[in-house]
Amino acid sequence: MQQPKVLIIYTGGTIGMVNDPNSGTLTAFNFDHLYQQIPEIKRLNVYLETISFEKPVDSSEMNPIYWKQIAEIISEHYTSNDGFVILHGSDTMAYTASALSFMLQGLSKPVILTGSQLPIDEIRTDGRENVLTSIEIAAAKNSDGSSKIQEVAIYFENNLFRGNRTTKISANAFEAFSSPNFPPLATAGIHINYQLGLISNTDTFQLFTELDNRVALLKIFPGFNASVYQSLFDISKIKGIILETFGAGNAPTDKAFDDLIEKYIADGGIVLNITQCNSGSVEQGLYETSSFFQKVGVIGGGDMTTEAAVCKFMYALGNSSNLEEVKKILAKNISGELTI
Repeated sequence: MQQPKVLIIYTGGTIGMVNDPNSGTLTAFNFDHLYQQIPEIKRLNVYLETISFEKPVDSSEMNPIYWKQIAEIISEHYTSNDGFVILHGSDTMAYTASALSFMLQGLSKPVILTGSQLPIDEIRTDGRENVLTSIEIAAAKNSDGSSKIQEVAIYFENNLFRGNRTTKISANAFEAFSSPNFPPLATAGIHINYQLGLISNTDTFQLFTELDNRVALLKIFPGFNASVYQSLFDISKIKGIILETFGAGNAPTDKAFDDLIEKYIADGGIVLNITQCNSGSVEQGLYETSSFFQKVGVIGGGDMTTEAAVCKFMYALGNSSNLEEVKKILAKNISGELTI
């Protein structure tokens, strides 16, 4: 069997940092020396190439400009590689994975994001195992030669999660990510066990790089004062608003808030309702407190994560100027982010 080829894309983050012995500070290391840091890679029988951002990007600085850069690198090298591993800071990894799931559609190859909580040259780093297993997954094939994973995913601490179903749950634990509404695509122990019935993608690969970030995120809380947020409901500046509501999509009854939403939608704005719970789904109209949303045309976001909702909204606004089409995009499952 031909040696699989995997492209590693280093964007930044803790995983690519090493301690400078002179200054004691963390600096990005040269990925041309990857084998020196992780010599076990040679035993994987995978041909590797690496591309590094010219300047490493801290996770908190990640934005749609960099998402476009990552997506274009993958598109440019898509036919010449069997899989891709993106080394990325963990804080915004779930956002990047969600964005890429909408930007890279029709994948027949894996795009695996990984990182670490400790720098890769630390004795107890989680980075080595995360990188090794991510490469192994990115190179894994079925008996017919197709890739075992054909989507954007996050690998972290023994679990491979669908990228747009993942959220970061810990700032310091090695098990930093969770996928509350969708099971792992694979778990790594002595063997890597892949979920039975993984989707084999038959669509043609397509690249979408247009994103519109005129999106606002508003989390409802007890004592919420609608007047404080009135400026968000300005259709000339904000094209879409995501509400993080209680439970199954509920919010307190507040005429001032209801009036803001109703006028905003009437003016051509779009409102998406997601739950702020760790798991579960929005079911508008299930309780009286959410029936108003259903009445005025707020879109129920089902069981989408906040990260997926934000990135999907940007994708929808960036790829259609038609109001009804944007609403349809938000309501349907595009890349496995939503249970219908």
